[in-house]
Amino acid sequence: MVRVYPIYRSLAPSGHSDGFRSTMKVQVAELHAHTNVIQSPEMLLTCHSIQSTHPYGIFYGENPLNSSFTLLLLEITLVIVIIQTLRFLLKPLKQPRVVAEIIGGIIIGPSVLGHNKKFFSCMFPDNTQYVLRNIGLMGFMYFVFVIGVKMDLSLVKKAGKKEMYIAFAGMVFPFIIVVLAAMIMRPSMDKDLAKFTSIGAISSSMAITSFPCIYTILEELNLLSSEVGRMSLSTSIICDAIGLNAFYAFEAAKQGETKPMAALWYLISLAVLVAFCVIFVGRGMQWIADHTPEGDPVDQGYVVAILLLVLVMGFLTDFFGVAIATGPMMLGLVIPDGPPLGSTLVARCETLIFEFLMPIAFIFIGITTDVYSMTAVGWVHLSPLFALALIGYFSKLLVTAMAAVFVNVPLRESFAMSFILSLRGQVEILLYLHWMDKVIIDQPGFSLLILLTAAVTGTCTALISIFYDPTKPYMVNKRRTIQHTSPENEVRIVLCMHDLESVQGLIRLVEVSNPTVTSPFSIFALHLIELVGRAAPLFIDHEEQKLPSKYGSSEAILGALKLYQESQNAYLNLRTFTAVSPKKTMFQDICKLALECKATLVILPFHKEHLDIGGAEVVLAGVRSVNYNVLAHAPCSVGILVDKGNFQRAVPAIYTENSALHFVLLFLGGADAREALVFADRMAGNRSISLTVIRFLSYNFNGDNEMEKKLDDGLVTWFWVKNEKNDRVVYREVVVRDGDETIAAIEAMNDESYDLWIVGRKHGINPVLLEGLTKWNKNQELGVIGDYLTSVDFGSSASVLVMQQQIMRSNVGTTPCSLGIFPCNSC
Repeated sequence: MVRVYPIYRSLAPSGHSDGFRSTMKVQVAELHAHTNVIQSPEMLLTCHSIQSTHPYGIFYGENPLNSSFTLLLLEITLVIVIIQTLRFLLKPLKQPRVVAEIIGGIIIGPSVLGHNKKFFSCMFPDNTQYVLRNIGLMGFMYFVFVIGVKMDLSLVKKAGKKEMYIAFAGMVFPFIIVVLAAMIMRPSMDKDLAKFTSIGAISSSMAITSFPCIYTILEELNLLSSEVGRMSLSTSIICDAIGLNAFYAFEAAKQGETKPMAALWYLISLAVLVAFCVIFVGRGMQWIADHTPEGDPVDQGYVVAILLLVLVMGFLTDFFGVAIATGPMMLGLVIPDGPPLGSTLVARCETLIFEFLMPIAFIFIGITTDVYSMTAVGWVHLSPLFALALIGYFSKLLVTAMAAVFVNVPLRESFAMSFILSLRGQVEILLYLHWMDKVIIDQPGFSLLILLTAAVTGTCTALISIFYDPTKPYMVNKRRTIQHTSPENEVRIVLCMHDLESVQGLIRLVEVSNPTVTSPFSIFALHLIELVGRAAPLFIDHEEQKLPSKYGSSEAILGALKLYQESQNAYLNLRTFTAVSPKKTMFQDICKLALECKATLVILPFHKEHLDIGGAEVVLAGVRSVNYNVLAHAPCSVGILVDKGNFQRAVPAIYTENSALHFVLLFLGGADAREALVFADRMAGNRSISLTVIRFLSYNFNGDNEMEKKLDDGLVTWFWVKNEKNDRVVYREVVVRDGDETIAAIEAMNDESYDLWIVGRKHGINPVLLEGLTKWNKNQELGVIGDYLTSVDFGSSASVLVMQQQIMRSNVGTTPCSLGIFPCNSC
């Protein structure tokens, strides 16, 4: 028998080591006296030196790395730096975070740097390995907890037949194929792997699609709001629901290999944990959510208690012999997702878990992974496991793609979906660790599976980007613009809003745009809410679905819109939607809605971080990335409204010179300016609006594009002929030599007599008119002139509307309509 006792070695200044050796001898002598070594000669006493936590310091001649605490800080810092560097280097290859974390762990472990025995013994003595292992496991526990908080199990009920068929086929057939292959290769397997329970566990894990892994990678690829992303999330939850039952069944069988009653006690323990979470914990969490005032975060005491409960659940699952991630995952699932509880938990702890605890977890993974152990045992030992893994991966890939094609998913999207559902990550790695504990695989087998996980996930992620472009459906070849919509046709507008403050200005813009009985407006109002505290995005059509109570802020916004619609019922049709998605993918919801409803215009509010309103600086939430992505991908024209407050006053019923709203259009030429002119012409039909149009021309026509000039001349002539006798419309031309004269002419007009400035964004503008100004363009989504009009330097209190005409992404015919000379009914 060998018994190990730690001898704690204090670190002292150089020259005092003899005294400390005496102290260690005394400790050893005391251990001999207490353990009766002489009376038990078969017992061997081994003394192991444990480093102290704090050194005296380098200036005392001591090596700081002899301190376990200092060494731990160095290890954590080193791995975080390596992982962040790898993430930066792999970003152009579209590799996810988990690949960088696996590679970073391998680099610091015995496979690369740690292969040097001196480096490994210095950096990873036994006591720091012990600490890293336990902190790493805690990192995995909190990771699955946070993902569990974000998961929405109601997606299983909402899933359609397509998702059900794909999930069932992608689970059952790969499982059967791997089991059959394992039975054929069983004679060549080692005895632990050849057990029926081990084969079942490995086969089920190869067939399972892990929601936590898929969600995190889709979030990085900005595919959560895409059609394929939504289908993949729903399918993965169904796969998890099926696969976890199979996993627990094989786990129970594994427990019963030594004692049959152990399997029964395992299932009873599992049932007790589930009942405890659902009945007691779940109700408690719902009580916390219900008693938190709307709009307020959850009390800090509740957050601390819940995070502590994660550790308690981990203790209970480990105590009962259940996989350690089971308890935290159960706890996360019973917590109501979204605001207020789910969003508060995610906001408070996500950064710490993902950026700090998970890198420590991958130090532990890297230390456990040793590629040299694979060469030591030889290919004969690893080939059955390698073959089973490859068969599992390829069968999963092909069966999922075939199932998707069978339910009428397009071919490229089917393969993209199969690549997504074949991704592997943190949950699988945690499962491999569990297999090592259950002696299903050894360290060489673990190392092989870690390398395969990195290779498969890295390859599939790169292929997803090749096979699937979420913006491709928005690339239409039909004109959907205000300019190309006949004045007698219906105008379809997608109206986007982030908060209640922006609603009034957008309503006023619709009102002054002159909807009539002969040319009514169909408004598709979309309330955009940032996705926090849940994984699956939501898109709610309020005519078909009820809004969840947790998103009560939408009710006030939608109520204001409905009140306006009721007052304008004769010539305005309203349909309301709510989209809950990450800001990075909000543009997909906007563009998809614009595509499906065949909109001719999307109107977005502009939120600037520091917008000067009436001399006061107001801080607003920035959504510039949303606007910029909509401008880049919208299947129709786009308008951005910078509302400074004064635009919200009521439109007068009777026109007088003093009470009318005064608008000014700055026409600098190009497609965007033409779109702005036609939209301003619609506004001029409102008898409460006066419109001034200023056309800027370059001196001696320098820099003019001949085709753009012809298109501009044709549309301006049409506008002037139409409004020649309209006393409320004024047209003037200004000739300038460069950007400075353009700005000077605009500043000369800034006499606070205008309520709204209208300008085209950028396309087709003569560069001479902007010469010397482009380098000052801070907000590119507004264009050079639009950005200047909203700036503090310009000093105007008037609101600004920036227009961009639809960008055609494929060739169109050269009809007069496609050239943009005048509208036609066929478009």
